[in-house]
Amino acid sequence: MFQKMLNKFVGAKNIGILRTWVPNMVAWGSLGGVALVHFTDWRLFLDYVPYIKGKFNKDE
Repeated sequence: MFQKMLNKFVGAKNIGILRTWVPNMVAWGSLGGVALVHFTDWRLFLDYVPYIKGKFNKDE
């Protein structure tokens, strides 16, 4: 069902091209996410991870 709707809007040729690019986009997206966390305040991101959140309590 989803394939038919996608074929109607995009076309079979473009779907084939997209399938070859998906692994590349996932890899670059993951690398970009890791780079974002690395070059910014990593603690800002880790505060949203439930398991790690309790390890970095601020002493006030």
